[in-house]
Amino acid sequence: MGRTNPTYRDALRRLESEWEPMGRALRREHQGDFDRLFDRARAFADAAGYANPPEPERAFVLSLLLAHEVELRRLREELAALEDETDRDPRESRARDATGEADE
Repeated sequence: MGRTNPTYRDALRRLESEWEPMGRALRREHQGDFDRLFDRARAFADAAGYANPPEPERAFVLSLLLAHEVELRRLREELAALEDETDRDPRESRARDATGEADE
């Protein structure tokens, strides 16, 4: 028996083709961002395809939201690490530097 819906990857390719004119019409500085949207959606294609959504556009949007959430979490963790680094006592860092010990 065949599938009743096209595969998510096929639907994603169709969406990308439909929106290609918009991508070309964007300023050059935004064209890479536009292309990255579809790259991010493809990163979750296995999960979206497993769900076999009847409306693949919704899976596309959810994939983008998930990709952005992943990026936000990564940036928050990076920011927290930098804040921890700057919150250390500067005298402690200087004393550690003087003894030749590496910072953690």
